[in-house]
Amino acid sequence: MRAALFPGPEVCEIVERQPLVPAEGQVVVRVEACGVCGTDAHIYRGQFPARFPVVAGHEFAGVVEETGPGIASLRVGDHAAVDPNIHCGACRPCRRGLPHLCRDLAAIGVTQDGGFATHCRVPARQVYKVPGDMPLAVAAMAEPVACCVHGIDRAGDRAGDVVVLIGAGTIGLILLQLALLHGAAAAVVSEPSPEKRRAAEQLGASRVVDPGAESLSAIVGEATEGSGAEIVIECVGSQETAQQAMELAGEGGRVLLFGVAPQAAAITVSPYEVYRKEITVTGSFTNPFAHGRALALLSSGRLKVEHLISHRLSLEEVPRGIELLESRRATKVMIEPQQSQ
Repeated sequence: MRAALFPGPEVCEIVERQPLVPAEGQVVVRVEACGVCGTDAHIYRGQFPARFPVVAGHEFAGVVEETGPGIASLRVGDHAAVDPNIHCGACRPCRRGLPHLCRDLAAIGVTQDGGFATHCRVPARQVYKVPGDMPLAVAAMAEPVACCVHGIDRAGDRAGDVVVLIGAGTIGLILLQLALLHGAAAAVVSEPSPEKRRAAEQLGASRVVDPGAESLSAIVGEATEGSGAEIVIECVGSQETAQQAMELAGEGGRVLLFGVAPQAAAITVSPYEVYRKEITVTGSFTNPFAHGRALALLSSGRLKVEHLISHRLSLEEVPRGIELLESRRATKVMIEPQQSQ
């Protein structure tokens, strides 16, 4: 098998390894598609607590190639998507129904080898069967979709709400669709990229805003009779946009900080405004109990993701995929390990 190994920060080596052998409770998946995520970029740059050396890649799908002893739920040849997050089940958060906040959380592609490889060995309980007619590149999108499903749950949106989304990358465009499926009366999207603004418009945004040329605050005011939005979702992960999200929330508004901001980032919050307007500020971390729901949405055809894949690259091109992501020239980069460069 071949893998794109990160032996340390900012180094990627294509390595040849012995075939993987599944132990009891494990399966080996032949990886057909693996998305490049912001977390992969942070790992590559040495900005995320991964365990080097590591094969990154946690958004992946493929075909079950071998099963270990004791596996009854999966068969060789099954199409499969993988939930990368593995919880201990024994710590206080796990026992309170919060496995994604597990104190010993492990993750395929972060703390153990992931999907930037021709094959990956994973616990069978992390594997979800995929309908045979679903493209595996679409199935690989189940992980980010699941994270967005959890995010929408956390935002608590209601039919008739005005929703503002700051950022229209892959995550923003998925959250836009979910907000509309939940019955948003209007969805305002702020995004500097003309291509991504067009994508948001095509997916049903009521108004797309170029933040470099227009006042998002004024446009949200027009849409809400000067009140402010019911829901503001920050999808960028910057200090500036997090601050902006707080300022756009109206009476009874909910602010979802979905983007991953630097740990040192800080914003100014007025306790009086939070009190007087009853503003709710919440975060969203990973995808608890949402992977199956994500696949159901993708299977239904009501959530469109295949057109979000802007680049399909080989294993050798993983560093290029990360650079495309960081430069914001890509929407979703998909690594296809079975293809030749």
